[in-house]
Amino acid sequence: MKRISFFSRLLNLIAPQYCYVCGTPLSISEEVLCGVCNMTLPRTGFAACPEDNEMVRMLWGRLYDKEKGTNLAEKATALFRFEPDSQVSRLIYQLKYKYHPEIGELLGRMTAKEQSEDFFQDIDAIVPVPLTPRRQRQRGYNQSLMIAEGVSKVTGIPIAKHVIKRIAFQESQTKKNWWERQTNVEGAFELVQPQAITGKHILVIDDVMTTGSTILSCCETLRQAEGVRFSILTIGFTKL
Repeated sequence: MKRISFFSRLLNLIAPQYCYVCGTPLSISEEVLCGVCNMTLPRTGFAACPEDNEMVRMLWGRLYDKEKGTNLAEKATALFRFEPDSQVSRLIYQLKYKYHPEIGELLGRMTAKEQSEDFFQDIDAIVPVPLTPRRQRQRGYNQSLMIAEGVSKVTGIPIAKHVIKRIAFQESQTKKNWWERQTNVEGAFELVQPQAITGKHILVIDDVMTTGSTILSCCETLRQAEGVRFSILTIGFTKL
């Protein structure tokens, strides 16, 4: 059991923390989520079969090596089922728009811990989906990078921060339909350091996957480096 210092106890007494989902005070051993919310938020169950679930199947045939006849998306997982106006959506909203990067780091750790060891066994590097420089300045951080840092802390897999950059951001994907989401992210990314990922198995991380359009666009850019394979990790998963 982790020993709790006197300073931590005093800080919790002076400035108590509250659950970002239900608003109840957190105990000194809890972070971001209370135990009840952590237990009741809807898990996807993808950790049980990351090679064949509805998330990875969404990318089959769309991220494909025609010469080898194989899908480049090998594994995919998400921690929670995501629905609009749900507890999970409120948590993601706090992460993205209310300046709470600590939520991303914690959810990254949680997601990593709930996967089997095999999921990360042959992954060489983590690539968080980047924001445009302007968007990152407005937000103060990249939420996908915060998630990636949590995953990296648990797994020890390095983060490749400067391999790819986002060169265009038209509009938020939130209220767009399937077709609009695809066209909104076409040509949105640029590969900067192909030599850093050549021949490697990359874990691409984003906050939520809905149609897969953003992740797919990011992966299509990354595959300009020779011999790249992909796995995907997000916090939320939903379908239009």
